[in-house]
Amino acid sequence: MLFHITQVHTPETCPRDAGGSNSLFNPDVPGIRLIGRYGANAQHTLFFIVEADDVNAIHKFLYPGFTRCTSTVTPVSEVPVPRD
Repeated sequence: MLFHITQVHTPETCPRDAGGSNSLFNPDVPGIRLIGRYGANAQHTLFFIVEADDVNAIHKFLYPGFTRCTSTVTPVSEVPVPRD
């Protein structure tokens, strides 16, 4: 399944001087395929498109940012809803 993840931190918890935005997620988690990564840096917001079949893989992907960020995980699809 595909997921759109929005990860947000505050200016006070910004990792700019402590590893940068790459320190907020782990792309090497088994069961996760990182498809896209985008930043709205002035808004302290990251966007990810990932493929995963297990919510625990998503949690492990986001775990490095758990003390700095909140995340919204939304299932998404590349195809429209079929008409019956």
